[in-house]
Amino acid sequence: MKLMIASDIHGSAFYCRKMLSAFDREKADKLLLLGDILYHGPRNDLPAEYAPKEVIAMLNPRKQDILCVRGNCDTEVDQMVLEFPIMAEYCILYLDGRMIFATHGHVFNESHLPMLNKGDILLHGHTHVPACHETEAYTYLNPGSVSIPKENSWHGYMLLESGTFVWKDLDGEVKQEYRPE
Repeated sequence: MKLMIASDIHGSAFYCRKMLSAFDREKADKLLLLGDILYHGPRNDLPAEYAPKEVIAMLNPRKQDILCVRGNCDTEVDQMVLEFPIMAEYCILYLDGRMIFATHGHVFNESHLPMLNKGDILLHGHTHVPACHETEAYTYLNPGSVSIPKENSWHGYMLLESGTFVWKDLDGEVKQEYRPE
């Protein structure tokens, strides 16, 4: 299975369109969204083509392809217009006997860890900064942001296929790879 992982669309029709084009180009089986789908939030500038209704219209027809967790900017009113579940704080995936704890990052993060076993993966967005680092206890991964990248990072996403994580920009250029040992 090929999984595309993206975070922090923040209502940008422009970058949602580019993300969905990348999803089609990659021929991924599922799209895991790590929250902050429609609203830009008070701490962020408006992203390009801020148009939450257009984002809704793009995502709802693909509801069968989408897995999602709730971001700090996602609310019950967003769930009323989106046709796929967005209100879970986290989801659990398994990769070669290790747990991937996927969440947005505003509740569970490196300062407030969920229950992880040695070698498990903490996967979250929220910071808008791509990341990959191993500790003695776990590995932390972040795909960065689709629409509002920070710290001179790129508009991008992550792929998980055959046990390897690959970060790409929205044009498909590989930026980083990681394969857990």
